[in-house]
Amino acid sequence: MIKDILITILFYQHLCYIGLIIFKNNFMKNLITLLLLCSVSLNLLQAQNYKGIDKSPLDMIEFPSSNSETNKLIRVLYSRPQLNGRDITKLVPDGKLWRVGANEATELTLYVPMQVGGKILDVGSYTIYAIPNLEKMTIIINKATHVWGSYSYNESLDVTRVDVPISESIESLEALSMAFEASGSDVNLYAGWGTYRVMVEFTQP
Repeated sequence: MIKDILITILFYQHLCYIGLIIFKNNFMKNLITLLLLCSVSLNLLQAQNYKGIDKSPLDMIEFPSSNSETNKLIRVLYSRPQLNGRDITKLVPDGKLWRVGANEATELTLYVPMQVGGKILDVGSYTIYAIPNLEKMTIIINKATHVWGSYSYNESLDVTRVDVPISESIESLEALSMAFEASGSDVNLYAGWGTYRVMVEFTQP
């Protein structure tokens, strides 16, 4: 009787010992697997090649400019090149088509119909180009969108052209800058770079 009890106790002790070994082995396997996964994830994170800030960062202006105002009339997306000691007349030479910025050509979005240069523009997105000429600048609004630079410019897609005077300021702007300003129920778009300034009128028909 006692012998049977001792054999039973030894059997269960042995069984528990085997179970402990199995548990430890599974735990070690799971631990090693977890460490390997963490190592792979860390290597992937470290391997990401994040691009630095663009030399001509993308910016946006809209009108009304208040974030609390949801009923927008107009928006412009443009890149902001900087002078960096360069001559602006070499960057934007007279008589040459300009993307009005850098990288992708400047994008205009109208949320309501607007009139520019006597032409009514429908709601939608457009591209703004310009041609500087001595004391005036020809502003071109084109149907094409999402275009890089002015390389693929297609004159047949022009919606309107308007000549605006170029004025000079005593203040020099290092980066191309744009701003909207209300004019009654209409909106004026101001653009400046270096000491040069232009203004384009957007009127509500």
